[in-house]
Amino acid sequence: MNKKIKSLSILSLLFVCTFVQAQLADYSIFDKKFNFYVANDLGRNGYYDQKPIAELMGTMGEEIGPEFVLATGDVHHFEGVRSVNDPLWMTNYELIYSHPELMIDWFPILGNHEYRGNTQAVLDYTNISRRWTMPDRYYTRTFEEKGATIRIIWIDTTPLIEKYRKESDKYPDACKQDVNKQLSWLESVLANAKEDWIIVAGHHPIYAYTPKEESERLDMQKRVDPILRKHKVDMYICGHIHNFQHIRVPESDIDYIVNSAASLARKVKPIEGTKFCSSEPGFSVCSIDKKELNLRMIDKKGNILYTVTRKK
Repeated sequence: MNKKIKSLSILSLLFVCTFVQAQLADYSIFDKKFNFYVANDLGRNGYYDQKPIAELMGTMGEEIGPEFVLATGDVHHFEGVRSVNDPLWMTNYELIYSHPELMIDWFPILGNHEYRGNTQAVLDYTNISRRWTMPDRYYTRTFEEKGATIRIIWIDTTPLIEKYRKESDKYPDACKQDVNKQLSWLESVLANAKEDWIIVAGHHPIYAYTPKEESERLDMQKRVDPILRKHKVDMYICGHIHNFQHIRVPESDIDYIVNSAASLARKVKPIEGTKFCSSEPGFSVCSIDKKELNLRMIDKKGNILYTVTRKK
């Protein structure tokens, strides 16, 4: 590739990361849809933009009517959870996300920070919180609304990455989890999935740019992505790296999505396959009907930064 063409390619990628923001004013786009939130990386005791974003999610919820929150990890972390009586549970979650419209089911997975503490306590919290609904480390649920069906599959990505399995002093429970058992389960669930829309949710990215260790992505590409590509998967949604990204890669029909964080947003740059990226903090709203799935990335001011759309 000559220098001129390479420069144009870089400018094109940068362009997709600077979309004009659209202030959300017309909530009719959510009417007659099955709507839910995507949120993650919240456990900072209300630091950064966590509190205003929590309030925004609540006030928007009055118009959108989200059915639940898909939480892709690190919701309760701050150096890990010690027990269900840990006061950080309250400050990180129950108080901050206290708007009545957020008193709905939160379906979470464990992030890498939760693995720095007592991961069983995170699961046990489902018996204490009125919202925390986590039946296992990885699990699946189906939802139906007016004839449209969606299956969401939550996977436990931290034990799938060798970096965490080897650091047994820092992530003591990661090495105890059976990698092959989880991957066989994922294969089986996807092979039998018949719903209109299929979303797989994990904490770690498969392709998206991250300043973190490259080995994380490579392990996900080796272990998870081949299974996803074999089956009908519409989106893979993750958190972990605190920015918004949308990636499409050759020979895959999957939309790889990174949902930004309400805390400590991080810089991002486009890589090959980037359709959109932004370092803005925020959350996402996913909406479905029988014919269309939309995931809208929302910043802390309520702007729709970008929409990922899939049609039947």
